[in-house]
Amino acid sequence: MFVHDRPAWRLPERAVTPEAQWLDRRKLVAGMMAAGLLPAAAAAGTAKTGDAGPAGLPRLDARRTIATDETPTPLAAVAGYNNFYEFGLGKDDPARNAHRLKPSPWTVTVGGLVKQPLTIDVDRWIARAPLEERIYRLRCVEGWSMVIPWVGVPLAGLVKAAEPLGSANYVRFTTLADKGQMPGLRVPALDWPYREGLRLDEAMHPLSFLAVGLYGRRLPNQNGAPLRLVVPWKYGFKSIKSIVAIDFVERQPKTSWAMAQPREYGFYSNVNPDMPHPRWSQATERRIGEFRKRPTLVFNGYAEEVAHLYRGMDLKRFF
Repeated sequence: MFVHDRPAWRLPERAVTPEAQWLDRRKLVAGMMAAGLLPAAAAAGTAKTGDAGPAGLPRLDARRTIATDETPTPLAAVAGYNNFYEFGLGKDDPARNAHRLKPSPWTVTVGGLVKQPLTIDVDRWIARAPLEERIYRLRCVEGWSMVIPWVGVPLAGLVKAAEPLGSANYVRFTTLADKGQMPGLRVPALDWPYREGLRLDEAMHPLSFLAVGLYGRRLPNQNGAPLRLVVPWKYGFKSIKSIVAIDFVERQPKTSWAMAQPREYGFYSNVNPDMPHPRWSQATERRIGEFRKRPTLVFNGYAEEVAHLYRGMDLKRFF
């Protein structure tokens, strides 16, 4: 008798928030603003994006595979409250400035220590790929969090297609760096272009995800269009946006925040309430749209699925 082992993070179709609920975002946002629950930056993003913004982006046909039964964060907050320094250092700067980005046409090169180097035309890839929708928690190192319905594909599929060599131990990701499209690059906040990386086994994990959309539509520019990484058990800055290159390498790659502030941002950056940031505690978080703080979950609540990847490691040393 065949028994299908359903992962703990996969929930049934009935757990999905009805589309009508999140589409009626103006009424929702107005109520949250009146109650003082929505941050000013997110509210500002709502006024700027409007119906011609994120909700007007092309729809995506995706099979729903749900990763949490929590209520998704309002679309207006997801699209209006971002860290994307290439478009400015403020949380509402990306929503205001990212219209300069031209996410189509867009290619991503996949190379390094592989048997099959690839050049991906993202528009064609999206049209052909078997897309999934997954609701993942996103926890940012500053202490705020969201719950976002992402659309995309497991990263493992791309890794397998490239056929890494036996000497490949890590995957390095690189963001676009174009001053004409990204005004924030004129500020030396980081050593541009933005770079991130994963161990190969992390990249192959079923939860690692390449997102091309959210809330059933193509990604808004400020959220990392047209292609971004989502690694839900790590702090948000690991989920690199607007990717142009994916390379397989032998040695641990240098990553932007670890290069800029190595005492504060390690390579692994797993969500860990017991490992405080040098300037603040990570023991609690505030979900966007809520007043109360909630306890931070180890590995952002995905410990059952990913803790084995770090068995025997000192997570305060390898932070």
